[in-house]
Amino acid sequence: MLRSAVLATASVWVLMPQVSLAQSPAQSGAQSLPPVNVAAPEQRRRAAVRAPRRTQGPVQTADSRKPQPQRNVGIAETPRGPVQGYVAHRSSSGTKTNTPIMETPQSVSVIGAEQIRDQKPNKLDEVLRYTAGVRAGTFGADTRNDWWLIRGFKSDDVGLFLDGMQLFYTSYASWKLQPPNMERVEVLRGPSAVLYGGSSPSGIVNVVSKMPPAEPVRYIETGVNNFGNAYVGFDVGGPVATQQDGKLFYRVVGQVQNGNTQVNFTPDNNYFIAPSFTWKPDGDTTFTVLASASKQDTRGINFLPYQGTVTNAPFGKIPTSFFAGDPNVDKFTREQEMLGYQFERNLTDDLTFRQNARFAHIDLTYRGFVGNGWDNINTATMARYNWFAKNTANQADLDNQLEYRFNTGPVKHTMLFGVDLKGYQIDDYQAFNFGTVPSINVFSPSYGLDIPLTGAPFRNFLLTQKQAGTYVQDQMKLGNFALVLSGRNDWVETTQAARDTGANIAQRDDSRFSGRAGLIYNFDNGIAPYVSYSTSYNPIIGLNAQNQLFLPETAKQAEIGVKVAPKGFDGYFTASLFDLKRQNVATTDPSNVLLQNQTGEVTSRGIELEAVANATKELKFIGAFTAYHLFTSKDLDPTLIGKTPTNTPEMLISGWADYTFKDGPLEGFGFGGGVRYVGASWADTANTLEVPAVVLGDLAVHYEWQNWRTAINVVNLTDKIYVASCASASSCFYGDRRRITASLAYKW
Repeated sequence: MLRSAVLATASVWVLMPQVSLAQSPAQSGAQSLPPVNVAAPEQRRRAAVRAPRRTQGPVQTADSRKPQPQRNVGIAETPRGPVQGYVAHRSSSGTKTNTPIMETPQSVSVIGAEQIRDQKPNKLDEVLRYTAGVRAGTFGADTRNDWWLIRGFKSDDVGLFLDGMQLFYTSYASWKLQPPNMERVEVLRGPSAVLYGGSSPSGIVNVVSKMPPAEPVRYIETGVNNFGNAYVGFDVGGPVATQQDGKLFYRVVGQVQNGNTQVNFTPDNNYFIAPSFTWKPDGDTTFTVLASASKQDTRGINFLPYQGTVTNAPFGKIPTSFFAGDPNVDKFTREQEMLGYQFERNLTDDLTFRQNARFAHIDLTYRGFVGNGWDNINTATMARYNWFAKNTANQADLDNQLEYRFNTGPVKHTMLFGVDLKGYQIDDYQAFNFGTVPSINVFSPSYGLDIPLTGAPFRNFLLTQKQAGTYVQDQMKLGNFALVLSGRNDWVETTQAARDTGANIAQRDDSRFSGRAGLIYNFDNGIAPYVSYSTSYNPIIGLNAQNQLFLPETAKQAEIGVKVAPKGFDGYFTASLFDLKRQNVATTDPSNVLLQNQTGEVTSRGIELEAVANATKELKFIGAFTAYHLFTSKDLDPTLIGKTPTNTPEMLISGWADYTFKDGPLEGFGFGGGVRYVGASWADTANTLEVPAVVLGDLAVHYEWQNWRTAINVVNLTDKIYVASCASASSCFYGDRRRITASLAYKW
C-alpha cells in the first residue's frame, strides 16, 4: 500500500544513519542541511552567460520571470539572500516559492542580518524580541534553550525550521542555532502544516543560513560583556579558483564563546563551526552542501517560588545571582551535528525541481538539583529534588518540490507539487528522586554535595516517528488579485518501545488532510487587504504525564488583514485579526512542571500590528503591537474554561530604531535603541497569581571607520529586576539583568 511504502522509505532514510550515530556520537557528522531555494528562473539562454558575481549569492536564482514591484527596482533580493537594511520584500516561508511579501495572504515578518548585528542578540529567542505576535524568552535568563510563544502558544518545540526544514524536539533534546550564521529569520504566523507537515498551529520560525557568497567575505569579530562572557567569531568565504572560474563557492562561519552569566556557577560556553560550499556547473543547476557542529556547556535554570520573586517573602526577594543547584553536580551539555544539501535544477523556462535534505543528531545531558518550592520560607530555605536526563535524538528530512509556471488565459499560475519524508527517533532516559537532596539556604548556600540517583527511571523509552506527506499548491494571479490554494495529506506512524527490552509498548497510525485558502488584492496605491483560512495537523511525538503517547493536535484559523507599502517608501505596515483554535494542546501538569497533559481546546483571538522601514538612508525602524485573548475553551476540568494558561502575556508592544550618519563630521557614527513592553501573565491555572507587566529598554552605540566597526550594546538598560514568567507557584524565572556587550569587528 502507498502508506506502507512511503513510511518504509521514511524509516530507511532516518533509521539507517541513526544506527551508526547513536553508537558513536563523536563521529556523527550530522550537520545542518538547508533546503534548496526555488526561484523562478530567467530565460535559460541568458542564465548560462550571466556572470556569477551579478547575483548576491551562488544559490540565489533570478527572482522571477515576471516583472518585480516598482518599489523594489534595483534590489536583487531573493528569499535566501540578504535583507536590505531592515526591510525584506520577498520570502519563501509562506509559499515555498519566491513570492513578494505583499502577495502573501498570511502574516510574515523577516529579521535580517543587519538588524541582528545592530541589536546583538545572544541567542535565537533574543532575535525575535521585536517581532509582532511573538513572546520571546518565555523563561527569562535561560542559557540552555531558546523559548518563544507565537500567538500565545509554545512554538519552539515544533515550530523551529532551518532553511525550510523542521528541527522539532521532545523531552530535552532541543536544538541550538547560532545568530552569527543567520542571514535572515522569518516568522510565519498561523497554521502552516499544509506546506510543512506536523508543525506549530500558531506559526513557525524559519532560520535561513548564510550561504556561500559570489563575492569574497572576510570578517572577524570579538567582544565581551559585563559578566565576563567573551567571544571570538569569524566569517570567511567566496569563490574558489577552478579551471572554470566562478563555479565553486565556499563559506565557513564559526564562533567560540566562554564565560559567566548573571547567575552564579552558570557559565554560557558555546562553540560552533558551519562550513558550506556551492557548486554551479551551469546557469540552471545549483548544488549546496551545508554542515555544522556545535557544543554547549552550561547549567540548568533556577526554578524559584512565586513568593520571594514576584512578591516579597518575609526576608524580601531572592537574589538574581542565586544558584539553586550544586556546581559539583549540575551540568547541561549539548553536542549537535548536522549535514545536508539543497539541489535546484531549472528543467525548462517554466519548470524547476528542488530537493532539500538534512540529517541532524543531538546528544544532551542534563543533571542537577532542582528547586521545588519553600522548605521553610521563614528561614529562607528552599526544597530541592535530584534530577537526571539523557537524550540522544536523530532527525532526517527529505523534501522534493516541483514548481511549474504557466498561464490559463489571463490567469498566471505557479503550481507547486511536493513529497516530503520525515523521520525522528529519541532515546529518552529521565529519572528523579524527591526527599534525597537537602534544602538550600538562599543567602548562605552550601555546596559540594554529590548524591546519586536511586531507583528506576520514570522514563526509559525509545520513541520513533515516521511521517510522509504529499502537498499541492496553486498561486494564481489575475490582475491585482492573488489567490493561494493549498492542500496536503500526511501519514504518520509513532512507536514507543522500552529501552531495556526493545519491546513495543504503544503505537499510533494517523492520517490527516490539511488545507489553506488565501486571497489578497494589491491596490495600485500600495494597500493590500487579504483574507485566509487554514487547518492544521500536528502529530506530537512524546509522552504525557501518564507515559502514554500524545494524541495529535489539530487546529483551525481564520485571519483577515491589510498590508500597506506606500509608493516611494522603502517599508511596509501590516495589521491582522485572527481567530485560532488549537485542540489537544500539551500543557504543564500543575502537580509536576516537568510533565505535560493535553487539554481539550485553547482559543487565541487577537490583533497584530507591525511596521518596518528604511525611512531614510540614515534611519531604520521597526515597531510591533500584539494584543490577544487567550483562554481555555474546552476542558475536562470546568473550572479552567475561560482561564488563560500560565506563562502567557496577552499584550506585547515594542519599537526599535537605529540612526547612522552617512556623511559629515560624524560619518560612520550611529546609535539605536528600543523599548519592549511585556504584559502581565499568570503563575497558576486558576489565574489568581499574577506576574506583573514590565517595560524594558535596550541601547546600541556603534561607529564604523574604514574596515573597522566597534559597538556597545545594552540589554535592559535600567537594570530592571523582574520575573519573566511562572509556570506554577513554585516555578518562576527571573529575566535578564542589564547586559553590556562591547564588540570590535574587522573586515577585509
